[in-house]
Amino acid sequence: MYAPILEIHTRKVTENARKLHAFCKAHGVELTFATKGFSALPQVIAAARAGGIESFADSRLKNIRAAKQAIPGLRYLLIRVPAIAEAEDVVRWADWSVQSQIEVIRAVSEAALRQGKVHPILLMVDVGDLREGVFGRKQLDEIAPQIKACAGVELVGIGTNVGCYGSVLPSVENTAVLVELRDYLNAAYGFSISVVSAGGTCALKLLEDGMMPAGVNQLRAGEAVLYGEDTTGNRFLEGYHQDAFLFKAQVVELRRKPSVPIGELGRDGKGDTPEYPDRGVRLRAIVAAGKQDVAWGALTPLLPGAQLIGASSDHMIIDVEDCAGQVSVGDWMAFRCGYMAVLDATTSAYVEIRAL
Repeated sequence: MYAPILEIHTRKVTENARKLHAFCKAHGVELTFATKGFSALPQVIAAARAGGIESFADSRLKNIRAAKQAIPGLRYLLIRVPAIAEAEDVVRWADWSVQSQIEVIRAVSEAALRQGKVHPILLMVDVGDLREGVFGRKQLDEIAPQIKACAGVELVGIGTNVGCYGSVLPSVENTAVLVELRDYLNAAYGFSISVVSAGGTCALKLLEDGMMPAGVNQLRAGEAVLYGEDTTGNRFLEGYHQDAFLFKAQVVELRRKPSVPIGELGRDGKGDTPEYPDRGVRLRAIVAAGKQDVAWGALTPLLPGAQLIGASSDHMIIDVEDCAGQVSVGDWMAFRCGYMAVLDATTSAYVEIRAL
């Protein structure tokens, strides 16, 4: 059956994993590898393990369950605050979980008691990105004694998330807050919090520059291992592979056409109103893959001179004027993948996965 292809070069994943794991370990930080960006494919997890990574994290219980069934013995952190209805499965499948809401924590505690367990949790603190987490000392003081009263959970860590919603960058100041609050909670409420989790790939810069506050001992990172990239920090990581994931789609049309649509313009298929720079008549290739398959904006053509200029649900359009003669109908065009491209491709029913 024909399909666009996501090609995974597992050796490059292993080499990236080995490099980052060694770097974090040398700085006293545990690297917890986030697997949500590739739907926790076992081949990629195995490649990361070959690079020395032993701790994993995912936002989806379905991914955690499938990964543990494929590779027994994995240690997993659930990194999305669960719904109350998920409490039983949280305890059953996750070795620990991030939490921020007392109603959910109580449900997880009750589920743990029913299963004869005590479930470790990591309390999320919002330091300004305005996604999940308690916000400010007042909210912290409200929830801390209530957590203490939940016999089925144990507060073992404190963490934060930046960069994913509000685009806030990690800083010495907003990261040091975690260490301060760990000490406060341990002293004021008698917790024994040992894990301080500073976030994801975007926090690596603090570690690289020797500015990570003392006491931070966990990073939850996926992007650095998978793509050698820090999107929030707008940089590639030196010495890492950036091409472990390639998206490939076949050219089905090759024609010269104007670069500006002709006629009165409305909105496109997503309801957006894109702009079309007038570059004259250009040679354009259409490939048989679109928004239903992949986040096209996170793709970069490997063919020098090719420019990905747009997509509909089933087609992507590439300007190949500057590489005319190098593209034919029936050719497979290859694209370097960023984070959202792999996330979409591994959740699409229409993309063939090939782990090499």
